[in-house]
Amino acid sequence: MTYRLRVSRRAARQIREASSWWLRNRDKAPSAFAEDLEDALRLVTDFPRVGEPVRHPDLAGVRRLLLARTRHHLYYLTEEATQTVDLLALWHASRETPPAL
Repeated sequence: MTYRLRVSRRAARQIREASSWWLRNRDKAPSAFAEDLEDALRLVTDFPRVGEPVRHPDLAGVRRLLLARTRHHLYYLTEEATQTVDLLALWHASRETPPAL
């Protein structure tokens, strides 16, 4: 069963910024980010437990999934009762600190 996806404002902004950066700077594979993101979103809505658990001081159940080609992580929560995946953040894997959630 496919879960419903909700995208936070923060995550939507981060996706727009990353997409824009990718299109400006990756002329050899301009569609890679969009394809990677689409595949990841499909995966987390079809299999919400696929991401690795992430410890967070204030939020229980946070998971993240690596977008392999573009090296971004999707951070999300799953609500079993409503069958919803809440996308919290998109964060590049090279950053040393985790995103604010």
